[in-house]
Amino acid sequence: MTIAKYKPLLSLMLASALGAALPATATPFLGTAQQFAVLGSSTLTNTGPTTIQGDLGVHPGSAITGLGSISITGTVHQTDAVAQQAQMDALSAYNILAGQSVTKDLSGKDLGGMALIPGVYFFSSSAQLTGTLTLNAENDPNALFVFEIGSALTTASNSSVNVLNGGPNEGVFWQVGSSATLGTSTVFAGNILADQSITLNTTAKILCGRAIALHAAVTMDTNIISNDCTGAGTAGSGRNDHGSEGSSGFGTDHQIPEPATLALFGLGFMGVAYRRHRPDHSDFQVLPDLG
Repeated sequence: MTIAKYKPLLSLMLASALGAALPATATPFLGTAQQFAVLGSSTLTNTGPTTIQGDLGVHPGSAITGLGSISITGTVHQTDAVAQQAQMDALSAYNILAGQSVTKDLSGKDLGGMALIPGVYFFSSSAQLTGTLTLNAENDPNALFVFEIGSALTTASNSSVNVLNGGPNEGVFWQVGSSATLGTSTVFAGNILADQSITLNTTAKILCGRAIALHAAVTMDTNIISNDCTGAGTAGSGRNDHGSEGSSGFGTDHQIPEPATLALFGLGFMGVAYRRHRPDHSDFQVLPDLG
């Protein structure tokens, strides 16, 4: 039996494996950034009593203004290796989100009043939320909502994002091409990954998610930001996103893709088959066994 006999099978295996975006089996989608509720790049600024459930960090900048007014359940990482790695992992997640295939183009439309099912929603430039956006997970425990926004995300005062019929691994991610601004008293849900800054105006809340600014500041003013999506974990708000930890990025089904296991298996199989059946010529180079 020669390796030629295996070529059709191997070609099919490798093409299928490399063409599929199979998830990793160990690395959470946000990597080490999952432990943070707030992560900034240049500075963190806070005014008034703010409550944060999860870690708070900044890197490569070092300034944290108003830290004494923040009630925090996690750890402060100020220009340390933990914050640095979290920024790297967040950037990786941001790039993956930006590359997802689009389900629907919502460019030029206001999210207020919409009821959306799981999918990838695209805005060529800015996105606006005025009023209430409903995300209906349709009882899918692994429901995934991704918003790809070309420039800014802005919410009007008293706007809200409601997640309905969710499960333990649902995910909500906002990939913002420039900066995000949550209006006064907005009640938000999901992970904001902004290329530049994030501003939370007075009493705005992220009760199930994170504020992650990749290259600029996070500015807060009497806010609540929680990466714990259970009712008990949202600073006494009573709001419960169905006990989901996935909306805040913990869901084990939403992970950073890496080379598919099937592709590695196929390459290993090819190497073994070739080595066992190669001609006996001294100028032939043996393929490495990648299995």
